[in-house]
Amino acid sequence: MEKKPKSGAKVQAIIDAALKVFGEKGYYDATISDVARRAKVSEATIYEYFGSKEDLLFAIPREITQTSVNFLHAVLPFISGSKNKIRAILYGYYNLYKENPEYSALVLLNLKHNRKFMETEGYAVVRQAGGVLLGAIDEGIRNGEFRSGIDPRLVRSILLGTLEHIFFRWHLLERKEELPDFVDQMMDILMNGAEKDGIGRSLQININLGEGGTTMVETGKPQAIVTSPSTPASKPEEAPPGKRSAG
Repeated sequence: MEKKPKSGAKVQAIIDAALKVFGEKGYYDATISDVARRAKVSEATIYEYFGSKEDLLFAIPREITQTSVNFLHAVLPFISGSKNKIRAILYGYYNLYKENPEYSALVLLNLKHNRKFMETEGYAVVRQAGGVLLGAIDEGIRNGEFRSGIDPRLVRSILLGTLEHIFFRWHLLERKEELPDFVDQMMDILMNGAEKDGIGRSLQININLGEGGTTMVETGKPQAIVTSPSTPASKPEEAPPGKRSAG
């Protein structure tokens, strides 16, 4: 039987119920009957729109992620500077994951590792969100804010991988710890290597090989300062045995 279009108030009620049930019980322990009771519909109604529990799981990210993508597209043109845009995008992920823990748990614990999900409409929307971040990184490279030659996809993987790892651990610990606002600190640590000005950070290594002093030098590139020892004063030769002067 051909499935009905996955839109409308009834479908949204089913998706909302599934998100709550999957978040509370875990996807593998939850049943379609649980979702039907929460959504106040029959199991048959759910199967009119979704062929299976997995099909319902895959439908959940589409609406939530699309709303976030639309918001970013609306606000990013008013933010100057690629680094500031990246910061805003990462705060978007942070707030979405923290304020919707059932959703972030579902995404990080069940969907990220499911190959079938990569073939769905929901994954296409998730890719759109990743594309917004990639675009901000590309823009920073083009306008000279970031170093040329860096791989924007690698930078995106580092940023999202760090953020998702922190949330993944938060969920594994059953969200018992208060999750701090780590976005600014993460940006400072991870983006300094990408910024063009970051090349100018100095590294000084003083190696003293003897008694000679060293000179403090600040340079734009790492530099080792090696100082040779001062020429030691000559010691007086001792007289051979038997020829020492009488004391």
